[in-house]
Amino acid sequence: MPALEGTVPVAGAPCWVSLMARDLRAAQSFYSGVMGWTFRPSPLGSDFSVALAHGEPVAGIGCCPGGGHLAVWTPYFAVGDADETAARISERGATLAVGPLVLGEGRAGIAADRDGAVFGFWEGPALTWPVGRGRAPVRLDLQTRDAFDAAIFYAEVFGWAQPPGGCTVDYAQDHIIVQAGGRTVATLRGGGDETAPDPRVQPRWNAHFRVRDGGQAAAAAVTAGGESSPVPTPAGTPDSAFIIRDPDGALTTPSGA
Repeated sequence: MPALEGTVPVAGAPCWVSLMARDLRAAQSFYSGVMGWTFRPSPLGSDFSVALAHGEPVAGIGCCPGGGHLAVWTPYFAVGDADETAARISERGATLAVGPLVLGEGRAGIAADRDGAVFGFWEGPALTWPVGRGRAPVRLDLQTRDAFDAAIFYAEVFGWAQPPGGCTVDYAQDHIIVQAGGRTVATLRGGGDETAPDPRVQPRWNAHFRVRDGGQAAAAAVTAGGESSPVPTPAGTPDSAFIIRDPDGALTTPSGA
């Protein structure tokens, strides 16, 4: 969740992405070597840090000592009322896992959608986060079984396509695009209104972090004690794509610049 600096994010738009690790220093070392990130302290306390890519805030890593929790990169969506959002999530058959809890100057919650993809929501001020701007270091994709059904769920929870000033939703041939202020801030992929849901897909939000060379980042992940595997890319894509798994099992994608 955001380290607070006073910016009011667009309602319904992703405003942060974070990882809860078992060992903060170990996670920082891993992602520094793989992604080239540096870190600074967070106002949320000593158990949280802000990752920087070329001086810009790109993600958060917090510490959750002990075992038993699922290591997953979690996107947070900005909301005006955390309690109302929590109620909408429960009313629509999804799972409210944590919160809403007071955290710093805001309130946060974590949930899983009806297909099990984990996401968070955040009420309060946030960082100026570069998702959707220019060559942003972060891109968010939902891989799910039925993108059309998922779009309906998130639109109802976060008020997408409800003007004024919120997020808009456009339907492409094979995916759904979520925009804020004319910028793409997330995409939803899998199944759709013209194709059947794909039962083989394990639904999850995937954070694509921009790096200089995706192949080098994947190799660095293996050297640092993680794993990597190639994923199919469209014809003509100049850089191979990889999914990396950190030592705690969290998955993410380094995308070449």
